[in-house]
Amino acid sequence: MALAHSQQNGVEVWIVQLPGHTPYAYTHLKRVFSCDDTRHRVVTIDLTKLLACADRDTTDYVLPSVLYWPPGKAAGIREFLDPEQDRIPDMPYITFRETRTRTLLGIPGLSKVGVASFRNGQHRARYLAYA
Repeated sequence: MALAHSQQNGVEVWIVQLPGHTPYAYTHLKRVFSCDDTRHRVVTIDLTKLLACADRDTTDYVLPSVLYWPPGKAAGIREFLDPEQDRIPDMPYITFRETRTRTLLGIPGLSKVGVASFRNGQHRARYLAYA
Protein backbone atom coordinates (compact mmCIF):
# COMPACT_ATOMS: atom_id res chain seq x y z
CA MET A 1 0.00 0.00 0.00
CA ALA A 2 1.46 3.33 -1.02
CA LEU A 3 0.78 6.34 1.16
CA ALA A 4 0.42 9.82 -0.23
CA HIS A 5 3.15 12.15 0.90
CA SER A 6 4.18 15.72 0.22
CA GLN A 7 6.49 18.48 1.39
CA GLN A 8 5.22 21.01 3.93
CA ASN A 9 7.63 23.73 5.01
CA GLY A 10 10.57 21.61 3.83
CA VAL A 11 9.46 18.52 5.78
CA GLU A 12 8.22 15.25 4.26
CA VAL A 13 4.69 14.51 5.45
CA TRP A 14 2.74 11.26 4.93
CA ILE A 15 -1.06 11.06 4.84
CA VAL A 16 -2.53 8.08 6.72
CA GLN A 17 -6.14 7.29 5.80
CA LEU A 18 -8.43 6.28 8.68
CA PRO A 19 -11.53 4.71 7.11
CA GLY A 20 -14.42 4.52 9.54
CA HIS A 21 -12.80 6.93 12.02
CA THR A 22 -15.60 9.40 12.83
CA PRO A 23 -13.60 12.37 14.20
CA TYR A 24 -11.49 12.65 11.00
CA ALA A 25 -10.83 10.53 7.90
CA TYR A 26 -7.04 10.89 7.86
CA THR A 27 -4.08 12.13 9.82
CA HIS A 28 -0.61 13.19 8.76
CA LEU A 29 2.77 12.24 10.16
CA LYS A 30 6.24 13.62 9.50
CA ARG A 31 9.39 11.56 9.40
CA VAL A 32 11.76 11.85 12.33
CA PHE A 33 15.04 11.71 10.37
CA SER A 34 15.48 13.57 7.10
CA CYS A 35 18.07 11.21 5.57
CA ASP A 36 17.04 7.86 4.08
CA ASP A 37 20.03 5.79 5.20
CA THR A 38 20.15 2.14 6.19
CA ARG A 39 19.04 2.81 9.78
CA HIS A 40 16.25 5.33 9.19
CA ARG A 41 13.61 4.49 6.61
CA VAL A 42 9.94 5.13 6.21
CA VAL A 43 8.21 1.79 5.62
CA THR A 44 4.61 0.73 5.20
CA ILE A 45 3.68 -2.11 7.55
CA ASP A 46 0.77 -4.22 8.69
CA LEU A 47 0.02 -2.46 11.97
CA THR A 48 -1.57 -5.53 13.57
CA LYS A 49 1.59 -7.58 12.93
CA LEU A 50 3.82 -4.74 14.15
CA LEU A 51 1.91 -4.51 17.42
CA ALA A 52 2.14 -8.30 17.84
CA CYS A 53 5.94 -7.94 17.55
CA ALA A 54 5.87 -5.00 19.98
CA ASP A 55 3.92 -7.07 22.51
CA ARG A 56 6.95 -9.43 22.64
CA ASP A 57 9.27 -6.63 23.77
CA THR A 58 10.66 -7.27 27.24
CA THR A 59 13.02 -4.29 27.29
CA ASP A 60 10.56 -1.39 27.13
CA TYR A 61 7.18 -0.38 28.43
CA VAL A 62 4.42 -2.05 26.38
CA LEU A 63 1.05 -0.30 26.31
CA PRO A 64 -2.23 -2.19 26.46
CA SER A 65 -4.92 -1.82 23.81
CA VAL A 66 -6.65 1.58 23.65
CA LEU A 67 -9.73 -0.01 25.23
CA TYR A 68 -7.76 -0.34 28.49
CA TRP A 69 -6.30 3.18 28.61
CA PRO A 70 -7.27 5.53 31.44
CA PRO A 71 -10.21 7.85 30.69
CA GLY A 72 -9.12 10.82 28.60
CA LYS A 73 -5.92 9.24 27.22
CA ALA A 74 -7.53 8.19 23.90
CA ALA A 75 -9.15 11.63 23.61
CA GLY A 76 -5.76 13.27 24.09
CA ILE A 77 -4.10 11.16 21.39
CA ARG A 78 -7.09 11.70 19.07
CA GLU A 79 -6.67 15.45 19.50
CA PHE A 80 -2.88 15.20 19.05
CA LEU A 81 -3.33 13.36 15.71
CA ASP A 82 -6.09 15.67 14.43
CA PRO A 83 -5.00 17.00 11.00
CA GLU A 84 -6.46 20.41 11.91
CA GLN A 85 -3.75 20.90 14.55
CA ASP A 86 -0.86 23.20 13.59
CA ARG A 87 1.80 20.75 14.77
CA ILE A 88 2.41 17.68 12.60
CA PRO A 89 3.14 14.64 14.79
CA ASP A 90 6.28 12.56 14.22
CA MET A 91 6.00 9.07 12.83
CA PRO A 92 6.50 6.35 15.40
CA TYR A 93 10.20 5.52 15.71
CA ILE A 94 10.77 1.77 16.03
CA THR A 95 13.71 -0.62 16.15
CA PHE A 96 13.56 -4.27 15.18
CA ARG A 97 15.45 -7.34 16.35
CA GLU A 98 15.09 -11.10 16.53
CA THR A 99 15.02 -13.23 19.65
CA ARG A 100 14.81 -16.93 20.26
CA THR A 101 11.52 -18.36 21.45
CA ARG A 102 11.48 -20.01 24.87
CA THR A 103 10.65 -23.66 25.52
CA LEU A 104 8.17 -24.71 28.19
CA LEU A 105 11.06 -24.83 30.66
CA GLY A 106 12.11 -21.27 29.80
CA ILE A 107 15.21 -22.36 27.90
CA PRO A 108 15.94 -20.52 24.62
CA GLY A 109 14.71 -22.62 21.70
CA LEU A 110 15.87 -22.91 18.10
CA SER A 111 13.22 -20.81 16.35
CA LYS A 112 13.33 -17.03 16.24
CA VAL A 113 10.62 -14.37 16.36
CA GLY A 114 10.68 -10.69 15.51
CA VAL A 115 10.50 -8.07 18.24
CA ALA A 116 9.67 -4.41 17.68
CA SER A 117 10.66 -1.81 20.26
CA PHE A 118 9.15 1.66 20.23
CA ARG A 119 11.58 4.47 20.86
CA ASN A 120 8.79 7.01 20.35
CA GLY A 121 5.20 6.86 19.13
CA GLN A 122 3.74 3.78 20.80
CA HIS A 123 0.58 5.68 21.82
CA ARG A 124 0.16 6.96 18.24
CA ALA A 125 0.59 3.50 16.74
CA ARG A 126 -1.83 1.86 19.16
CA TYR A 127 -4.42 4.59 18.59
CA LEU A 128 -4.09 4.31 14.79
CA ALA A 129 -4.65 0.55 15.05
CA TYR A 130 -7.72 1.23 17.19
CA ALA A 131 -9.05 3.93 14.84
